[in-house]
Amino acid sequence: TALRLRHRFLSAVVTHQPKELTGLVEADETYFRESQKGSRKLIARGTTSLVRKARSRGGKPKSLSRLGKSASRKDLVPVLVGRLRGQPHVADKVLQAMNKSQAVDALKSWTGPDTFLCTDGSGTLRQAAAELHLASKHVPVSYPSSGKEQIYHVQSVNRYHEVLKTWINRELRGVSTKYLPNYLAWMRMRQWFKNDLRPEHFIISGVGKQIINT
Repeated sequence: TALRLRHRFLSAVVTHQPKELTGLVEADETYFRESQKGSRKLIARGTTSLVRKARSRGGKPKSLSRLGKSASRKDLVPVLVGRLRGQPHVADKVLQAMNKSQAVDALKSWTGPDTFLCTDGSGTLRQAAAELHLASKHVPVSYPSSGKEQIYHVQSVNRYHEVLKTWINRELRGVSTKYLPNYLAWMRMRQWFKNDLRPEHFIISGVGKQIINT
């Protein structure tokens, strides 16, 4: 009952994303291990009939450097996160795949003409920014900026990734992929209210009133 009520409230917060962020927005993707925690039948991600083998608790995902277009990509679920520099506004979306069309679909919902997008060296995000005609700067993390260029980085969003993954993977001991959007919404509420997050915030959000990313 507690789990069911938790997700009834959190599912309403999933859509409480920022609209047309103004200013410098850092965007970067992170990955979670695909999980069917609590499922009675293990279905391979992206299929409806293929049953995958069970694996040991946790396990080790395939290296990102070896993913490419291989089937091993199904081991990891991409999440695109955008964070407004200097503000608590955070946007996120679970993607089916880290490609241009998925990135464009995510970015267009929370960017606008006054958004300046800052990303790492991701070719996918560079192409998405170009298609949306966004002012942008792309800084490969292996080549840190210097001088006036130091303002362009993705350190804030990467710190958010670290907090998010520590909470989900360590404190919660992992979550089911089907519920991942709800937990992303929960983390946005935690970050917005910091130490002042109260039960009534979930109730107000659950009845449809957006109180974060406003």
